[in-house]
Amino acid sequence: MKVQSQFKFSTGVIAYPVFFVLIIWLVFWFEVRFGFNFSKYGIYPQTLKGLRGVLLSPFIHGNIQHLYHNTIPLFVLSAAMFYFYRAITWKVILWGILFSGLLTWYIGRPSYHIGASGLIYVLISFTFFKGIFAKHFRLIALSLLIVFLYGSMIWYTLPIEEGISWEGHLSGLIVGLAFALFFRKEIAKPKKYIWEQESYNEDEDPFLRHFDAEGNFIENLGPESDNNQPKINYTYKEKKE
Repeated sequence: MKVQSQFKFSTGVIAYPVFFVLIIWLVFWFEVRFGFNFSKYGIYPQTLKGLRGVLLSPFIHGNIQHLYHNTIPLFVLSAAMFYFYRAITWKVILWGILFSGLLTWYIGRPSYHIGASGLIYVLISFTFFKGIFAKHFRLIALSLLIVFLYGSMIWYTLPIEEGISWEGHLSGLIVGLAFALFFRKEIAKPKKYIWEQESYNEDEDPFLRHFDAEGNFIENLGPESDNNQPKINYTYKEKKE
C-alpha cells in the first residue's frame, strides 16, 4: 500500500466519526424523550436472546455520563483510524463490533452489557499494537500518543469497579491485538532509502567515493573522474581557393 494513499486527509476522516457519534447520541435522546429503555437490547451472555446485543449494544448507553465518556475516545480513535489506516478501517470497526461482542457474550457475567466501550478498546488495542508491529515512524508516534491518552484505561479490563463491563473491555483488547496481527500486510511500509536496500554497494556510491578509508574528504578523485567527462574532437579542413 502506498503511503501517499493512506496518510491523506479527506472529509471522511471527520465525517464518519461525527456520523457515528451522532447516531449514539440520537439513540440516547430518543430513549430520554419518549421514555424508552434500550438496555434490554444489550448483550446478555450465553443466552440466545442476548446475541442481538452483539450488534446493538454499541449504540446503547445507560446514562449521560456513560455516553459522554465514550463519545470523545470514539471520535478521536475512529478519526485516527480513517487517517492512518484508511483501507482497513471499516473492516476493523465492523468486525471489531462483531467479534468483541461475541467474546463478551461468551465470557461475560449474567447481566446486560451495553455501550461502545468494547469497540473503543478494539481501536485502542489495534492502533497501539499495529504501530509497534509496523515499525513505521508515523504509526509508532500514533501508538505512543495512544499510550499517553488512554494508557490508564488498561486497568478497566480487570474487575476493579462494580457496574463496569470489564469483560467487554477485555474482549475489545484481545480482538484489537488479533486484528493487529491479522492485518499485518495491509499497512503502509516505512520508506527504504537507497543505502538500506540489499543491492546497495557503497563502493559504487558517488558520494562515498569522495572519502578515503580513514574518512578524509577527497576533493579531486583523479583520472577516474575524467573518464566520465565528454570528449570533444575537432576536425580542421583546409579551405579550398
